[in-house]
Amino acid sequence: MQVRGDRLRHGVRTLHLWLGLGIGGLLVLLGLTGSILVFYPELDALSHPQIRVEASDQPAREPDWDRALATVRKAYQDKSGPWRFELTGEAGAIPARYYNPPERPGYDFRPMMVWLSPDGSRVLRRDYWGEYAMTFLYDLHYRLLLGATGGTILGWLGFILLALLLSGLWAWWPKGSWTKAFRLKLNAHPQRSLRDWHKLAGLGGLLFLVILTVTGIMLALPKESDAVLAATGLPVDSMPHVHAPPQPDSRQVSVAEIVRNARAALPGARIAWIETPPAEGGIFKLRMQVPGDPSFRFPHSYVWLDSASGTLLAVQDAREAQGGSVVNNWLHPLHEGSAGGLAGRLLVVFCGLLPAVLFVTGILRWRGRQRA
Repeated sequence: MQVRGDRLRHGVRTLHLWLGLGIGGLLVLLGLTGSILVFYPELDALSHPQIRVEASDQPAREPDWDRALATVRKAYQDKSGPWRFELTGEAGAIPARYYNPPERPGYDFRPMMVWLSPDGSRVLRRDYWGEYAMTFLYDLHYRLLLGATGGTILGWLGFILLALLLSGLWAWWPKGSWTKAFRLKLNAHPQRSLRDWHKLAGLGGLLFLVILTVTGIMLALPKESDAVLAATGLPVDSMPHVHAPPQPDSRQVSVAEIVRNARAALPGARIAWIETPPAEGGIFKLRMQVPGDPSFRFPHSYVWLDSASGTLLAVQDAREAQGGSVVNNWLHPLHEGSAGGLAGRLLVVFCGLLPAVLFVTGILRWRGRQRA
C-alpha cells in the first residue's frame, strides 16, 4: 500500500508539473488581467480626463433622464433603437450604451459607449467596446478575444485550471509533521526557498483561487451551469417574456414618470440601469437592486413598463428567486470581489497576482532540478 501511495503521489506531482508548464501561463494571464479589471471603471475614468466633472458642474438633483435621452437621440440620429443608461450612484458623467451599432457589423459584442455630462445635455466622450484599453482587457480576460467561442473555450479550460490547483494541494499534502509542512526555512538553499515560497503562496491563496476558478467556469458556461444546478435541486428562474400592448398613437410618457413608477413597483430598490425602448415606442426595462442583492452594478431585479402609458407590465424580484438563481446572483460579486466591499476587491487583486508568483517559482524550481 505504501508503494502504491508513493506512486500515486509521484503521478500527481508529475501531473501538476506538466499542467503548470502547459497552462500555467494562461492562469497568470487571467490572474493579472483580473486584478486590473477589479477596478476597471475607476481606471478607465482616470485614463480619460474628458469625462471628469468638476464639483460645480454637478446637478443638485437626479439627472434629467429625458434630456439625456434626447441628447443621444439628436447626436446619433442613425441609432433609433434602445439605449441603456447606467446609474452609478456617484457624482460624475452619465454612462450610456447603444448595442449593435450599424457601423460595427459582424461583432458578437461591440456596443457604442457614450458618456454624458451630469445634466445630460452634452456628449463628453464616445468609444466602442473592445477598442480602448480596459474593455480590451475585459474581452481578453473573459473571452480570450475570440468572442462567444472564446468564452466557451475558457470555461472548459477552467476545469484544467481547477485540476492544476487541486493537484498541487494533493502533491503537498503532508504524510508526517504538519508543522514542517507549513514551515518557511529562512537562509535556506535557493531550491528549498523556491519550494517553500511556491508551497506557501499556493496554500495561502488556494481557497480564493478555487472560488475564482469555479465562479469563472459558471459565468463562462451559463447553460451548462444552470443545468447542473437544476439537476442538484436548485432550479434557475427564467426571464419573463414581456410584450408591449398595442399602441394606437405615438404618445410616450416621460422617462421621469417611468422612473417614478418603477420605484413604486419595487419600494426601497435602487435603479442601476434604465433601458429605453426604440424611438417608435415599446417597453422600458429597468434593472434594480433590492436589499440583500449582492451585486451593486449588475443587480438581479427587473421592472418592465409600457412606454405609452407608463403602466407596470412585469416585475422580477431577486428576493423571490429560486435556489439556482440565488447561486447565480452571487457569481459575479464573488468573482470580482465586490461582495466583500473594498476589502473584497483588494483581496481579489492580491489573489490575481498569486498565479504569477506560483508560475515563476515553479518554473525556476523545475529548471534548477533539471540542471541538477
